[in-house]
Amino acid sequence: MHKKQTAELNRLTPQAFKQQSKTPIILVLDNIRSGLNVGSAFRTADAFALEGIYLCGITAKPPHREILKTAIGATESVAWTYFERTAESFSALRQMEYDIYLVEQTHDSISLQDFDWSGEKPLALVFGNEVRGVSEEVLSLADGAIEIPQFGTKHSLNVSVCVGIVVWSCFARWKF
Repeated sequence: MHKKQTAELNRLTPQAFKQQSKTPIILVLDNIRSGLNVGSAFRTADAFALEGIYLCGITAKPPHREILKTAIGATESVAWTYFERTAESFSALRQMEYDIYLVEQTHDSISLQDFDWSGEKPLALVFGNEVRGVSEEVLSLADGAIEIPQFGTKHSLNVSVCVGIVVWSCFARWKF
């Protein structure tokens, strides 16, 4: 076994990325305070060719030093839009007929392994603040909530880890 060389990875240029067909998912970042987490979300969105990212509230916007550090160029390929309030992003998503799911621990959350998304309708995944989670303002506006099962002493994961886990799970159901 040996590692692939960079030339063997067949990486797209940002222009080619923008022109390819996309995975019908938009990430909605609801008041994410860490630019490093935002940059990681950009990188994940690039890896799975997502439609884009909506940055809401206090969430940092490119070009931000911490975003650029972890995104390593993904801000040049992934489409993004800023909204002052997360609820405004929901209005835009509704006009485009997206299903909107929070990634949050609620009494009505669907366990991630039971979340069945086929890609027939586009999907918006909402990730909340690192301390407070998804804002109360949007809890009742979503179509539902998804929860990642956890079995340790902690009951939360870093938001960038959540983005990776949930996006991979949805992408795998849709693509494979």
